[in-house]
Amino acid sequence: MISVLVVEDDPVAAQAHREYVTRLPGFEVAGVVHSGGEALRFCERTPVDLVLLDFYLPDGHGLAVCRALRAAGSTADVIAVTSARDLAVVKAAVSSGVVQYLLKPFTFASFREKLDQYARFHRTVGKTGEAADQGDIDRAFATLRTSERPALPKGMSEETLDAIRGALKSASDGLSAGAAAAGTGVSRVTARRYLEYLADNGIAAREPRYGQVGRPEVWYRTIV
Repeated sequence: MISVLVVEDDPVAAQAHREYVTRLPGFEVAGVVHSGGEALRFCERTPVDLVLLDFYLPDGHGLAVCRALRAAGSTADVIAVTSARDLAVVKAAVSSGVVQYLLKPFTFASFREKLDQYARFHRTVGKTGEAADQGDIDRAFATLRTSERPALPKGMSEETLDAIRGALKSASDGLSAGAAAAGTGVSRVTARRYLEYLADNGIAAREPRYGQVGRPEVWYRTIV
């Protein structure tokens, strides 16, 4: 699981960001704080993988928080979640180690896209050993590039996909199409179609489970 610290001074926005993170398979909220000082103290106490950082904080600018994190030896990656549109700020953010930049206001789809990209990057660079060649390094960085989300196949909806992904995230040992259907209120056939879509796109893994008799049943487990 990718542990996330939400740093946002507005309580309503902080709660929204927290809820967004909990809807994403493979992510967990380690904490929510409302100032730069709280963020630094939290990371010193509890190392996290990712910081969702607002830049306009009551005790200073988010860029100062980024630099202080690095100075303190934190290895947490930072995604800026901010309304700051000044290109000089964007450039400084990149120089300070910000890996993604998400402008407010944004939709859940945009939020999910950024964090899905980060999850792929985290998986790629989290592997041990050296990159085999330049192509491996290029692919690692390419996971962070913004790309247009492909349209879902005909007859599929984002709402049902989110529901199936949520059910998948909640099932730590995986689930079957029948269990996904029961948990989301769709038919077994529909649940299997969405689960197969997630598996085909590298978001879920298929696992045959063998019962006492008959053919094995396919279960699905989240990997993002």
